[in-house]
Amino acid sequence: MEIVSMEQELRSNAYPGRGIVIGKTPDGKRAAAAYFIMGRSENSRNRVFVEDGDGIRTQAFDPAKLTDPSLIIYAPVRVLGNKTIVTNGDQTDTIYQGMDRQLTFEQSLRSREFEPDGPNYTPRISGIMHIENGTYNYAMSILKSSSGNPESCCRFTFAYENPLPGEGRFIHTYMHDGNPLPSFEGEPKRVEILDDIDDFTELLWESLNEDNKVSLFVRYIDIATGTFETRIVNKNQ
Repeated sequence: MEIVSMEQELRSNAYPGRGIVIGKTPDGKRAAAAYFIMGRSENSRNRVFVEDGDGIRTQAFDPAKLTDPSLIIYAPVRVLGNKTIVTNGDQTDTIYQGMDRQLTFEQSLRSREFEPDGPNYTPRISGIMHIENGTYNYAMSILKSSSGNPESCCRFTFAYENPLPGEGRFIHTYMHDGNPLPSFEGEPKRVEILDDIDDFTELLWESLNEDNKVSLFVRYIDIATGTFETRIVNKNQ
């Protein structure tokens, strides 16, 4: 698979929806993760990311304008020991609870499927990063309807052992804008990761569609020590 530019991927797509990027920095020393949300409705755009322990959660920017919290208020990032979980919905908690009971990433998601927001049936995208004794691997998952038919759920898991320096994988909910919104297709895209967290944060934020972008989270984790640094950018200030 050819490596592609995150900047080009984002600038060429006005509405990828929600997206997860996971990979490794070019120096090979840090694991990298990013998660962004976008919105077309006032309810979806009325959000910010806030830190919550070692993770983050979404909350309403203006509580008075919050009409339906069911699919937009959740914890996108949680940390379980040496595992960092990143998802686009409350399946973060499902994975956390399942893995805490010694289930695998894939097993934990067996109880979930795509979101009940017909006719879009938004896919649930998830990632898990595992850092232990100086080693690093990650996996990604997508649960989606079968070509828009809610009678069938398609489950795909992609695992990456000892990921290569300077590259990552990018998965997002929608192929592009539309009505209904078409679900992501294929394998997560192979993309470039930058060494500097601030440079990578700026590249992602500036490349997202100005009208639709809402919030961005970026984290770099030192593979040797497990220490991390985080950046959060919210359109609503």
